[in-house]
Parts: sequence; C-alpha cells; structure tokens
Amino acid sequence: MIMRFLPHLLLVATSFLILSCSKSPEMSKITGYAQGTTYNLTFELPADTNVPLSRIEEAVNEELARIDTVLSNYRDDSQIEQFNDQQSTDPVEVDAEMVELVEIARVIHRASNGCYDLTIKPLFDLWGFKNDVFNPPSDDAIAATLANVGLDNLETVDATHLRKKIPNLRIDVNSIGQGYAVERIVKLLEQYGVHNYLVEIGGELKVQGKKINGEAWRIALEKPLPNERKMHKIVSFDSGKPMSLIGSGTYRHFFDDHGKRYSHILDARSGKPVEHNTVSVTILHPDATLGDAWSTAFSCLGSREGLKVANAENLPVLFIDQEGDKFIETESDALKAITGISFKNP
Repeated sequence: MIMRFLPHLLLVATSFLILSCSKSPEMSKITGYAQGTTYNLTFELPADTNVPLSRIEEAVNEELARIDTVLSNYRDDSQIEQFNDQQSTDPVEVDAEMVELVEIARVIHRASNGCYDLTIKPLFDLWGFKNDVFNPPSDDAIAATLANVGLDNLETVDATHLRKKIPNLRIDVNSIGQGYAVERIVKLLEQYGVHNYLVEIGGELKVQGKKINGEAWRIALEKPLPNERKMHKIVSFDSGKPMSLIGSGTYRHFFDDHGKRYSHILDARSGKPVEHNTVSVTILHPDATLGDAWSTAFSCLGSREGLKVANAENLPVLFIDQEGDKFIETESDALKAITGISFKNP
C-alpha cells in the first residue's frame, strides 16, 4: 500500500501532465496549495452566472481546509488524529466522512485480499520510510508491528462511530484522501453550474465535458523513469463523460541496499516491500475516491495478481512492468473494451 496525501510522507504517484489548457484563456482557473500538495482547477463558468470567480475560489479553499481538519494525519488537531490518539476499545464518535472512507477502503481491502489497508502506517515508520532513512527491520520487529495492523481490527458501529479492537490501532487515509478531495471539489463546482471542468489535486484528477474550444481534455502519462520526465501515453477524454484518472508508481521512491532494490510500497499482509516488477498503475474510474484507493491496491498487488482482481471487478487498469530496460504494458479487459477514452503514443 502507498502512503500519500501528507506533507511529511513521500509522494508515490504517477505524474500526469495537463496538455494545452493554457491555450484556452476563456477557461477560469484556480490554483493553490492545500493538504501538503498543490491543486489546479480549470473550468468553464456558465455564461449567465453572476458569481465572481473570487467567491468560488474562496469556497474551494474553505472546503479543502475543512477536509484538512477532518482527515489530515499530519495535524494533531484533526479528527482522525484525535481518534488515533485514543487508546480505547470503546466506540468513538467520529465525522461521518471518516466512516464513509473506512467503509470504501474495507471493500477494496477485501477485494485485494488484504494487500490494501488503511492501518499500515506503523510499518512505514518501522522501515524508516517516514524520514526517508532506510532501516530494514528484523522479522521479529515486523511481526510485532503487524500485531497492531489490520483493517479487520476496526469496527464500524454506525454512520458516526468507529471502534478499535486493538487500542494502538491507527488509521491513515492518505491512499484515498486526495481522490475524495477531488470529488468534493467537483461537487462544489457543480453547485455553481459548472459542467466542463478539470479538477486536479496532488496528481489525482477528474474531468467532465470539454474545453471551451470544443477540444477534449488530454492528459499525458509520464514514462516510469526515476530521473527523467518524458511522455509515455496521451489520454484523450473524447466522450466528455465524467471520469477520473488516477495513477500510482514505484519508480521515483525506493532504496537500494546490498544490491537489492526495496520499494516504498509495503504489502500489508507481509509487512514488507513488494517485490513484483510493476512500476506504474493507472486506473480510470467515474469516482475519484474509489479510483484513488484502487490505484494503491493495484500497485500493491502488481500486474499478475492485480490483473485478476481488475478483471473480476470490471475495472479499466493499465499496468506497466519493467524488465531490464523494457516496459511491458498489460491492459485489463475493461480497459481494452473502453470507448470514448483513448490511450495514444505521444
């Protein structure tokens, strides 16, 4: 599972480049910094609106700040950290959003056979990834830490209450939080009558409609190379239907030790870095929240195990494996069959 969304954790995500947005001056733009990352919104305001752009920008910033106070693990005063700090197995009242994300994560946790897990952060700290200082732990230390990890140890009591079965259990929504923030901002724009938009937060994005000149939104997928920035694919959203594009990758953050490469992606089942050759995963999903969580799960599973899950769940996913200097692409059945969206070579 990948840790994202917090400023003190390493960002492990496929980079996207938004193509040709600057050539549409009629489009409104809002950019900024929130939740330890950047955000970029490009959209068309309705012709008959009397709402100034500054009011929408203020509403966006207020919503991102609100989400921050609920879901950001780097803030001691956030609701999620207050829950984590409680060493109790009694039911605890929490924000309904937290319960919603836990339940979404629980579905993907089960579908990924436990590879994806919101409670895995103690293992990242154990391996030294939190401070970017590699520290291979002993098998005994891993086993001891795994005793305090496991989403099955978190019970959903009702829509606003969670209960830990282990007092030291901690939850971290990095792997789903940015996608959720994208969905929240999309809903906010739609409240102002916006139907043509591109919303991107920390590399997670969602589009709908087209640009004002009638062109489709086009996003460049980055080639999974650690020290270069080159286009690998261009994704064109020709149909105009709402769709998120979410990516995860291993090619930028890793440690080499005694001739072996250790990924920053940990498998929650073993407590150890994954050892597959999958360096990049890209998923299309109508819901950015689900897409965000699934992309993390597939990066944990790798192409061999992940392709089976993607086909079973009918999800359009592109896996890229690295074998020496070669990149091997594998498409899920749903991606092969998808219409209205094209993946082209640059």
